[in-house]
Amino acid sequence: MLRSLNRPGVMAITLAAAGILMVTMGTRQSFGLLIAPINATSGLGIATISLALAIGQFTWGAIQPVAGALADRFGPRAVLVGGIVMLAAGCAITPFATSGFGLAVSLGLLAAVGSGAGSFSVLIGAAAQRLPLEVRGTASGVINAGGSFGQFVFAPILQKAIQALGWMGAMWVLAVMTLTALPLVRRVAGPLPAAPARAVEQADKGLRAALREAFGDRSYLLLHAGFFTCGFHIAFLVTHLPGEVSLCGLPPEVASWSLAIIGLANILGSLYAGACVSRYRSKYVLAIMYGSRAVLVAAYLMAPRTALTFYVFAAGLGFTWLATVPPTAAIVGKLFGVRYLATLFGMTLLSHQIGGFLGAWLGGLVIVRFGDFGWMWYADMALATAAALVNLPIREARVTKALAPA
Repeated sequence: MLRSLNRPGVMAITLAAAGILMVTMGTRQSFGLLIAPINATSGLGIATISLALAIGQFTWGAIQPVAGALADRFGPRAVLVGGIVMLAAGCAITPFATSGFGLAVSLGLLAAVGSGAGSFSVLIGAAAQRLPLEVRGTASGVINAGGSFGQFVFAPILQKAIQALGWMGAMWVLAVMTLTALPLVRRVAGPLPAAPARAVEQADKGLRAALREAFGDRSYLLLHAGFFTCGFHIAFLVTHLPGEVSLCGLPPEVASWSLAIIGLANILGSLYAGACVSRYRSKYVLAIMYGSRAVLVAAYLMAPRTALTFYVFAAGLGFTWLATVPPTAAIVGKLFGVRYLATLFGMTLLSHQIGGFLGAWLGGLVIVRFGDFGWMWYADMALATAAALVNLPIREARVTKALAPA
């Protein structure tokens, strides 16, 4: 599956991008573990803390097209370096936040902007411009797997750090760990290859024309609708899964290990999704992924609430968790080319995070109003089913043998 990447420069760029995403996503996706300890020491309330994290979900998405446009215009190096430093700064100042507004600034704005600038749109866009056409699908799967591996690594580390140092000390540990991604930027943001090594693209009509074309395309809008649901689903779970575990009377380690299992399973799912992009039409890959989530949530609701249930549920969900990224990016690239892929894929990520904002925020409101997350699970199933259906009419050419990996 990875043999197509075994050529000079290709593997190095791919692994460097995966390493950066491992750090930025591993840090961001672990923030849900902070809700209970922050609430216990500050008394701010779960709804207030959830709102700060929900703002972070939206901000992370909102910065994606901006960071993508800056990377498309000026190159990815400064964008990635700035993002990593901002993420570290957001983690470092969070212990000094004593109000909901302070948390919204540190986690909801600073850390989210930094994580978003060092995330999918810039990294996948930079890699696509520096890699041959035939390896982009597999490479995007490996890069995406890096983010999942980060969740697998960072969630247990953060939980242990919280237990050993308190949540404030744990945030400073995260800040230091974030800065370890800086040496990898040089490899991802290296010079563009010579013209013969790059895919033949359409004539460059400018960013504004590219945006007008994209938002006038029905398939692009349908892709946004499906990705909105993906964001709702992921943000709800990554933010409130620890609360669901607590409601079931299970120890917090079950939540951290569930998040870690999600990340581990998504490594396999991302690699498989990247391979599928080269073999099958991406819209069908997405439809199957979204449909499987509705089935898994229904199965979870009917199962006994034990640690084993959470681990099996996490493994099943984890296989498709962020594995939706490679086929989504692939469709954008097929429709509009890679010249402005960072920007156009960044816009889909904005839709993803509008859903993420609602998933994180509404989860907090529902638990305060009803005492459990029942209505959120039902909404999640309905949205996942809808997402599976809206991907089917997307205009996408059949995959040819020429695009399959060697």
